[in-house]
Amino acid sequence: QVHLVESGGGLVQPGGSLRLSCAASGTIFSINVMGWYRQAPGKQREWVATITSYEYTNYADSVRGRFTISRGNTKNTVFLQMNSLKPEDTAVYYCKGTIKTVGAGRWNDYWGQGTQVTVSS
Repeated sequence: QVHLVESGGGLVQPGGSLRLSCAASGTIFSINVMGWYRQAPGKQREWVATITSYEYTNYADSVRGRFTISRGNTKNTVFLQMNSLKPEDTAVYYCKGTIKTVGAGRWNDYWGQGTQVTVSS
């Protein structure tokens, strides 16, 4: 079993910064891609950023230039540095990992429980 746990969310004023963390644990054999998604009230979940095992990154247009995704030294962690935050960034942020577990023959997607980010003055 694989568990992803997000942390680092909170309340911040417009223009402020937050750094989200996601840690994957369990019987992990390999992690291919990790990413961040977010879901605002009444809206569908949307993709924010992804990073591959070779640290190739992609960003949604709405966050490009403001957010930075990175992976930790163990590669079982992923971070999202959020700068110049706007009220429209308010959402629950979820971590997703495309992970192969020990003994498994295929890749599976795993999701964390989410962490709340609120941008308000």
